[in-house]
Amino acid sequence: MYNQNLIQKIQDGSATIGIIGLGYVGLPLVIRFSEERFKVIGFDIDEKKCKSLNAGESYIKHISNISIQDSLTKGFEATSDWKRIEEVDCFLICVPTPLADDNVPDLQYIFSTLKSVTPYLRQGQLMVLESTTYPGTTEEELLPVAIQAGLKIGDDFFIGYSPERENPGSSDFSTQTIPKVVSGVTANCLAVTNALYKEIVDKTVPVSSPKVAEMTKLLENIHRAVNIGLVNELKIAADKMEIDIFEVIKAASTKPFGFTPYFPGPGLGGHCIPIDPFYLTWKAKQLGVDTKFIELAGEVNTNIPNWVISKAVNALAKSDKPMATSKILILGLAYKKNVDDMRESPSLDLLNKLTNLGARVDYHDFYIPKLTPTRKYSFEKSSVSLDTISDYDLVLLATDHDAYDYKLLVAHSQIIVDTRGRLDRSASNVVAA
Repeated sequence: MYNQNLIQKIQDGSATIGIIGLGYVGLPLVIRFSEERFKVIGFDIDEKKCKSLNAGESYIKHISNISIQDSLTKGFEATSDWKRIEEVDCFLICVPTPLADDNVPDLQYIFSTLKSVTPYLRQGQLMVLESTTYPGTTEEELLPVAIQAGLKIGDDFFIGYSPERENPGSSDFSTQTIPKVVSGVTANCLAVTNALYKEIVDKTVPVSSPKVAEMTKLLENIHRAVNIGLVNELKIAADKMEIDIFEVIKAASTKPFGFTPYFPGPGLGGHCIPIDPFYLTWKAKQLGVDTKFIELAGEVNTNIPNWVISKAVNALAKSDKPMATSKILILGLAYKKNVDDMRESPSLDLLNKLTNLGARVDYHDFYIPKLTPTRKYSFEKSSVSLDTISDYDLVLLATDHDAYDYKLLVAHSQIIVDTRGRLDRSASNVVAA
């Protein structure tokens, strides 16, 4: 039987693994499978990425060159040649799933991947989707492709869904130690999918269907988005009452039960939390269900950059400095501290809005020396030196990298707006936002 043969190849390490999409999700999987001595072929449409990886060079800050080089010595190679899908026994799809402008799911990268691999599908393969998406995607999009290719699902071809759970920049969790939710279209599909991930993670969490796994991923991120929306809203209320919300959260966190701390910021960023809730709201609307609670949290989080800017405008006005003639320095472009990931970063929104108000805006980020055009913005800037910080009318702390000397920042800034609760707010030049 094909399923038993494939499970045997997985368990004896002779299976060849394909990873489609060599970014923040795909590369850690490449490294982890290579660590377990699997032959890994990485696929990406960006030939520059493939060339860089084949030269042993990482383009992601928290993934070292040594990790890539170690994978190469164990047989890893990157390619943009889709025909090589024929060589792999199991392949994982780790491509982006962004939103269109009207908050409608954009599955173009999944669709283009399926179109590229279809001519090379064969019996005895496992195809797993890792990209975050709405419940039903695996069965509605992946399943028909394999059936149309003449393959028998659960018999000679296997399809699973296992949502990514990466936490870039975290030293507390790794690809190996984070439990992995796994699912399959049929019982045999689940068995093969589970066998594959058991080789690289300490614990798998099998669930009954891809829809359950897809919904699980959305729940994880909606949980965060809603609670961050709550503390962002409370931050605004606390500010009006002249209460430090970070002190409140610290005090509430001493309760040993019934409370989980979430922290406000300048807005939501990253590849998951600002996007994933809208995947569920879109799907729910297709079924006639309104997800008002989720949408309200999204509205609150989306408007937070505007509130931060209003705090900056008011702070400048108190010093008789109009925004339109001010020099502003944004500290941190990454969406979270200690990484070089700018996806959906609120810092980019702040940079864009402040520029549109007429301010001259620069940035500093240890991890992002150059800012090049993104899908939404067309900026071309370089990180400036912190030696000139006193020349700026206002400094805006947007990303609280640990490498910043916060006492020094306060000492040399004319006005510094703190969106992360990292500064001494009793200082006369610190503005809480």
